[in-house]
Amino acid sequence: MTTYQTTGLTGPVSTPAVAVKPLVLASPKRGGEDLRVRISAPVTGTNLPIVLFAHGFGSNLDGYAPLADHWATHGFVVIQPTHLDSKRFDIAADDPRRPEMWRYRVRDMKRVLDGLDALEAAVPGLSGRVDHSRIVAAGHSFGGQTAGILVGLRVTDPQTGIAEDLSDSRVMASIQLATAGKGGDELTPFAYENLPWLRDQDFSPITAPGLVVAGDKDDLPLSTRGPAWTSDPYTLSRGNKSLLTVHGGEHFLGGISGYAVAETTDEDPDRVALVQQVTLAYLRHVTGLDHTDWTTAQSVLTTAHPLGRLESK
Repeated sequence: MTTYQTTGLTGPVSTPAVAVKPLVLASPKRGGEDLRVRISAPVTGTNLPIVLFAHGFGSNLDGYAPLADHWATHGFVVIQPTHLDSKRFDIAADDPRRPEMWRYRVRDMKRVLDGLDALEAAVPGLSGRVDHSRIVAAGHSFGGQTAGILVGLRVTDPQTGIAEDLSDSRVMASIQLATAGKGGDELTPFAYENLPWLRDQDFSPITAPGLVVAGDKDDLPLSTRGPAWTSDPYTLSRGNKSLLTVHGGEHFLGGISGYAVAETTDEDPDRVALVQQVTLAYLRHVTGLDHTDWTTAQSVLTTAHPLGRLESK
């Protein structure tokens, strides 16, 4: 075990990992754009659990290396698709797919789950080492909604007015990082007009275990409620959930979207380390690998701590 001096938490010793990209899955329903995927995985070990990660709006399969690398070097197969809203596609404002970007994202994740055997076989040395029964969906910002939908979050389709159950039984738990909260009259006019998939979200059907990570300085121009809005996936869902509140954390939680990325407004290596360590502890806990680090995190972060606070229900 390793002790992280900045947080007081413990964690397993890291091991080498390999990343392979792009792996391509044929996806005819995406309107001409096949699904490109990056996989990061430990070079050793068996029965490896999976983290299926959805990036934030505009990002891509190369994003979030501080998280993907950390999880992969500590025993997880991390799968990162590039969604249609990525800047790499530069889809026109009048593209008919735009109003359903949220739905295309969920389809992407399910396409990955359907193609796990092919993806595993495409990574040298990975075949037979992955546990397809232990899958956690994770995501940041827009990607947090995507992960939430896979475990039961209901989004009312702005075009049909119907809130379908798009959850997937293959996903056992979720991690939602700096994710949108309740819609309705709490949305700003900008969000209501440009992000219609946020107008009506219902967190109450979510029964799967989950970790929500929210920055207490994440004052997005999408809600009139301020930073507390991003805690809604925790407060408005049912039990067996945990909330990590990152002190001083803005939308990128110290820099989780990449190494030295320009969009980080609250750059702080200690803040990133906190998110890395708590999410890893949770992943190991919820997939049954080890409960010690999660118990330690709960103990250390329930009292006064300069970096954050962890609570559970």
